Amino acid sequence: MPEIIETTVYRLDELSEAAKEKARAWYREGAFDHDWFEFVYDDFERICEILGVELKTRAVRLVGGTRQEPCIWFSGFWSQGDGACFEGRYGHAKGAPARIREHAPKDGELHRIADSLQAIQRRNFYQLHAAVSHRDRYYHEYTMAIVVERDSPVYQDTTADAEEAVTEALRDLARWLYRQIEREYEYLTSDAVVDEAIIANEYTFTVGGRRFG
Repeated sequence: MPEIIETTVYRLDELSEAAKEKARAWYREGAFDHDWFEFVYDDFERICEILGVELKTRAVRLVGGTRQEPCIWFSGFWSQGDGACFEGRYGHAKGAPARIREHAPKDGELHRIADSLQAIQRRNFYQLHAAVSHRDRYYHEYTMAIVVERDSPVYQDTTADAEEAVTEALRDLARWLYRQIEREYEYLTSDAVVDEAIIANEYTFTVGGRRFG
């Protein structure tokens, strides 16, 4: 025989602190089933364009078709091997140091990377280019294989420091990307942002903080 069971439900601000933590944990478990990092990726694509990095793309299947996405990967944020990496080609981009300062005026690390690439290009008459590919099953800057070459019309070799300078600059760029992804994750999982999302969606909970319904 059917029974009617009544349950008192609460909004987040009506819960005890322990119950609020349980409610937040429920939200965090399901909050990252979408591309929450897309804004970081979009900015990174723009930064790569400024610095002279053309990201490789891959086809991703969608319902009714496909779309091209940049070859960027990351893993995080708790293991020693976590990090970010990308695939593509690098070549000299005219005016990159000035343009990166316009795009990110307060980001000293991006300024340093742009200056480093400009300096090594200058020593090689702006003829350096590099191919960047991913290897291994992990995702961090050291899983990027970087081959540096020089397009010299008179077949001049690269300077002795060219390969190391370009490689380190591109790996520093991957490190920079990982820090931005990590910061975005920390922001989105912060109590203030989680509370705002729970309240905006009008979720309700039992007195112990379990999601109701």
